[in-house]
Amino acid sequence: MKFTLQAKDTNSKARAGVMETAHGTIETPIFMPVGTAGTVKAIHQHELVNDIQAQIILGNTYHLYLRPGLDVIQKAGGLHKFNGWDMPILTDSGGYQVYSLTEVRKIREEGVTFRSHVDGSKHLFTPENVMDTQRIIGADIIMAFDECTPYPCEYSYARKSIEMTHRWLKRCCDRFDSTEPIYGYEQTLFPIVQGSVYKDLRQRSAEVIASFEREGNAIGGLSVGEPAEEMYAMTEVVTAILPEEKPRYLMGVGTPVNILENIALGIDMFDCVMPTRNARNGMLFTRNGIINIKNEKWKDDFSPIEAESDLFSDKFYSKAYLRHLIRSQEILGAQIASLHNLHFYLWLVKQAREKIIDGTFYEWKNKMVVTLAQRL
Repeated sequence: MKFTLQAKDTNSKARAGVMETAHGTIETPIFMPVGTAGTVKAIHQHELVNDIQAQIILGNTYHLYLRPGLDVIQKAGGLHKFNGWDMPILTDSGGYQVYSLTEVRKIREEGVTFRSHVDGSKHLFTPENVMDTQRIIGADIIMAFDECTPYPCEYSYARKSIEMTHRWLKRCCDRFDSTEPIYGYEQTLFPIVQGSVYKDLRQRSAEVIASFEREGNAIGGLSVGEPAEEMYAMTEVVTAILPEEKPRYLMGVGTPVNILENIALGIDMFDCVMPTRNARNGMLFTRNGIINIKNEKWKDDFSPIEAESDLFSDKFYSKAYLRHLIRSQEILGAQIASLHNLHFYLWLVKQAREKIIDGTFYEWKNKMVVTLAQRL
């Protein structure tokens, strides 16, 4: 993977760049739709390309390992061949999913034992076999196996956790570097900075992660319940340390406002289930603010979902119609709302990129975060 910085904002740390991978280029800042089980929920692959203009999607090691299973994915020739997506893919290591299985997992130095949420069967994830698993899945960018600490988290636990995460990273790198890609194209490994909301732990973790000199770096363990101000503070600490010439990925973030504020702090890559999960529950993100389409006020509003958007340019899908679909739990409602929200998120990061390049990002961002946070 190659990353080239193209422009920097003069009033913030925002940057625009290009990542080159075996399955295509990615213009940053970028939002990556989450396709946990090999699919972005309710969205066709051709819609991801043509309507949403996604450049990269995510898969999840934990979920794909359990279903459909590694044997099926390998027989298919990797996840790209299995799901028909021939553009870049990033896979999370499963560390976050294992973290969320609090009642059915045990963490020790070797790795994490856990019980499947599907059938209760027992499994072990280690830094080594997670690397092997992601080789089989075949993503362009793969993540190191780490422990994601909860919020709140005691300092002593967070300190012990990052030390283990760093030891696990060494094992991940050793395994990754001693193995070859399975499908004939290169893969890239990103380490993950942890440290909860403790400045000194975040600094130490960022320094250790940077010392491994991988092609890109990630920041994990945020957007897990901490106040937004804490997230921004920790991001600022870490981006001051991580090398400027390499892409920075803030995992699991977030709202449109979170994304803009973190772009201003020097983040290049984002992912979050929010646009699709919230869409299925009737929450729409627009250029003018947030809409709860279930509200009575939209019952006889026959105007388009978002007048400025070019997604549904025929204006066929009115607010009233989408409200009817969502309240009736029609599948089409989830599809339309998910398409809208993902289209908005990709529009937002594209706008941010253009503003960084033309030198107007900071002023634009400050206006947008106020507008985007308001409820309509």
